[in-house]
Amino acid sequence: MKCRALRAKPVPLSTNKEPHTMDMSVLAELWRLIDLTEPRFCVAVIAIIFNPFFWNVVARWEHRTRGLTRLFGGPYAACYSLAVLILLLNVYRSHSITVAMKAHPRWEPLDNAHVYSAGAALMALGSVFVISSFMALGVTGTFLGDYFGILMDQKVTGFPFNVMENPMYWGSTANYLGLALMNASPVGVILTAVVGLSYKVAIAYEGPFTEEIYRQRSQRCKHK
Repeated sequence: MKCRALRAKPVPLSTNKEPHTMDMSVLAELWRLIDLTEPRFCVAVIAIIFNPFFWNVVARWEHRTRGLTRLFGGPYAACYSLAVLILLLNVYRSHSITVAMKAHPRWEPLDNAHVYSAGAALMALGSVFVISSFMALGVTGTFLGDYFGILMDQKVTGFPFNVMENPMYWGSTANYLGLALMNASPVGVILTAVVGLSYKVAIAYEGPFTEEIYRQRSQRCKHK
């Protein structure tokens, strides 16, 4: 009986990288693409943070002093004037975000048709929330009319407020995220996170203050 020598089969070397190695390479690539000290990026961050800070400070000052109402001769004229200023600030914020994205390179993993379509869908959804919120609230309901003494008769509970709280803020955030994805821009994604965070802080200040305004109105009505 003859014995045949068994030869070990060669084991193919794996070409797959370890997950943590891949993660580090992705982070390194992202870090190479993003310059957090680039002036246009910094301007965009300042514009994002400034907007809600500005309108909250001005609106609270108006509620306390009625300074804008006296200046413009009435609460509606004052509220409409602030609305125009807020819109102009938001236009500049959007412009600064776009400029910051164009100042940084596109990221190849985001630069494909699927991501572009997802971004377009997000922008469409965000626009639906923003426009429907404005139609439900009107100019004074959208632009802090409560702080000018222009109070709504009752809380708006229809669409899109029956879907989520603060749909205008989150719709706007979805717009910026969609824009970032359509431009394959990691800087745009970071700036969108700053937008979301700034809105989160604004909601934490605006919500309780607005509720207190309506609580005081209810107390005055009870005493009449």
